[in-house]
Amino acid sequence: MKTIELYNLLYLLFPLIIVWYFYKLWVKDSFEIINSTIRMIVQLLLIGYILLYIFDNENYLLGVFILVFMMIVSAYIARRNIKNKSKYEYLLILTSLSISGLIHLFIIIVFVLKLENIYIPQYVIPIAGMLFANIMNSLSLGVERFEMEYNNSKNFIEARAISFKASMIPQINSLLAVGLVSLPGMMTGQILSGVDPLIAVRYQIMIMAIILSSSGISIIIYFLLKRKNYE
Repeated sequence: MKTIELYNLLYLLFPLIIVWYFYKLWVKDSFEIINSTIRMIVQLLLIGYILLYIFDNENYLLGVFILVFMMIVSAYIARRNIKNKSKYEYLLILTSLSISGLIHLFIIIVFVLKLENIYIPQYVIPIAGMLFANIMNSLSLGVERFEMEYNNSKNFIEARAISFKASMIPQINSLLAVGLVSLPGMMTGQILSGVDPLIAVRYQIMIMAIILSSSGISIIIYFLLKRKNYE
């Protein structure tokens, strides 16, 4: 696989600077793009070194700690753009994200991949990361849209339907575009590393299917729990 020289990544700063400039000009926020980019770089460099240790250490307790940490952080980020930042709302998001994510992770490990051990870091950690990240985005979109729609209509059923649809748009668009417009990240990475494209396709089907269903089920769980407040 072709190695990317670290200094070559500096070329990516030019389009990022353009986005930052217009974000600053139109949104009046000069900090968010810079902050998120720096955090992304630092976090990925750190996790690269951490993964070297994790992949060489098949400790179940360490695996549980990592999964719990992912869920807590994902739920925290998911509520970033919503107005209701109460502890109860956070618990609703955390519960929805955790149940859906862990169910799908179990299905993949036990039934799809049929791993000999339930915890093999090279499989569990990356797949869990993809699951929780996509669930986080769907919940963030859905909850934010629900707040806006319910404030306008005061109708729980109507607001739920609109926000559920809105939260699923990115996943549904990805399914419609895959193979015609885009080659998804996981599949592209595997092909670049020399994996047979037909094998890479199977993995990508698995990932895209669970991203859609895990995102949808997390929203369903959230609204089933949320409904109690509106009865």
